[in-house]
Amino acid sequence: MAEQQTLNGWLARHSGLLSVLLVILASVRIVSTYHVFSQTSDEPAHIAAGMQWLDQGIYQYEPLHPPLARVATALGPFLDGRRSQHNADMWVEGKAILGREPDYDRTLTLARLGILPFFWVACLVVYCWGRRYFDDAVACLAVLIFSMLPAVLAHAGLATTDMALTATLGAAFLAATAWVERPGARTSLLLGLTIALAVLSKLSTLVFLPATGLAAGAGYVLFERPERSTFVRQIRQRLYWLPLILLTSLIFIWAGYRFSVGTVAWNALRLQLPFPELFQGISQLATHNQAGALNYLLGQHSDTGWWYYYLVAFGVKTPLSVLALAGVGCASPGQTSHHRGWWLAITFSGAILLLTMFSHINLGIRHVLPIYFALSLLAAAGLSRLLRHGSDRPAANQLPLRWIAAALTLELVASSVLCHPDYLSYFNPLAGRHPEKILVDSDLDWGQDMKRLALRLQQLGVKQLTFTSCIDVDPDALGLPPLVPMDFLRPSPGWNAVRLTQLEVLAAGIHTQRPEIQLWPNAISPTEKIGKGILLFRFPDQLPPAPAWFSTAHIDC
Repeated sequence: MAEQQTLNGWLARHSGLLSVLLVILASVRIVSTYHVFSQTSDEPAHIAAGMQWLDQGIYQYEPLHPPLARVATALGPFLDGRRSQHNADMWVEGKAILGREPDYDRTLTLARLGILPFFWVACLVVYCWGRRYFDDAVACLAVLIFSMLPAVLAHAGLATTDMALTATLGAAFLAATAWVERPGARTSLLLGLTIALAVLSKLSTLVFLPATGLAAGAGYVLFERPERSTFVRQIRQRLYWLPLILLTSLIFIWAGYRFSVGTVAWNALRLQLPFPELFQGISQLATHNQAGALNYLLGQHSDTGWWYYYLVAFGVKTPLSVLALAGVGCASPGQTSHHRGWWLAITFSGAILLLTMFSHINLGIRHVLPIYFALSLLAAAGLSRLLRHGSDRPAANQLPLRWIAAALTLELVASSVLCHPDYLSYFNPLAGRHPEKILVDSDLDWGQDMKRLALRLQQLGVKQLTFTSCIDVDPDALGLPPLVPMDFLRPSPGWNAVRLTQLEVLAAGIHTQRPEIQLWPNAISPTEKIGKGILLFRFPDQLPPAPAWFSTAHIDC
């Protein structure tokens, strides 16, 4: 009876209803961001590829990303009457599908709605994982934490692939643990299906899922210490079901690629195989990772990235309260009944973080978004532990732990609510006043503030804008005035606007070769800041003589 009087007991009794209400609330918050933001850099391409799958029955634009999430983003516009525009370039095609005002807002909203079900699945996986390996109270608290995380809310609101990967990879991992514990036809079929969905969401599944599985296996040996004979027997029993899992996965993957058959080249061999797009995507991913990308971190850029990039991103993009609670959850397995959930969460997140240290593609916390599954569960376990210990102690000692739990929960809620709708650009206090000096791109400015810029320019009556030459949005779609390419070494008379991502990356690249050169947006205070990612400047029609660091030379970004 005493336990039933605690907050944990109350959460346990109402965990299902509370979790549903939390997911509904988070969904409302996500949908409310649709009308605020223009498309991010990658959204048009994803919509175009999905539309090609739906409208033309082919998948040829770019095999680097599988079709599941892309088809989900294109389904709403397709049902609304949008069709392929048959452009050779997928980014141009995506912009054409989005169209111009007023179709633009409607089409983009319908595309983003296609990702919302993946968020619901992700929350369901968090809840089921919590119930299975912890308890009802932890399950509810985990949904609370997961649905409050700014990074999760941000990518649940975009027509991209990252939330789909998060949902399906989490589901596949949970299905794998169920299969290991109870191997059979039902769990084998479920595991095969979830693996297929994860592979069809994003190709990083092909490294994340085996790595997390091996880490979980190592955790089982390390923390549960099975007898050698027992362990060998368990492996033999499960090998029997592997063909069914593999066959189920291959069939559903093939269905995802519309049962395509084509030539796959490997060295001198040329084979006719099912889903050739998958093999092409794997090849492109390997080449892309080897070549690297234009990565940015702490004011520097690199083609090959940094082994600690995702550790830094994780540290500044996650609310401090969640990091603290996860630390409490990691400190001890707690009750014996929670022991397996504890080490599964640790091995899952540890495997993903370890893999990212070898990645040459450092483009944002979104690439490791599934780690927030484990983080939410560990943080929920830590919060539950504080509440339980606060209740179990003498009355005189209950208050400090309860106040700590309440303060950390309040910090999480406040961080999440106060950053609305700018979940994408959220940074915790560790980032300081200039987070653009730490991370940019999809962590800060992914092109989402162009709609805000257009609205502000309309209010100001601006007839022409000097803007970065890297324009990834159709000006007519947003009602922008004519755009003039910018010289970052010399401002133009009138209105100038600069995206922080392009400014910081360009400045970092120039500084490595010419440290004496300073770009003018870094030396002049802006008239105002648009959203979180655009600086707006106003100069007189007759500019004064240029300082010594100005140059008439033009630099393309």
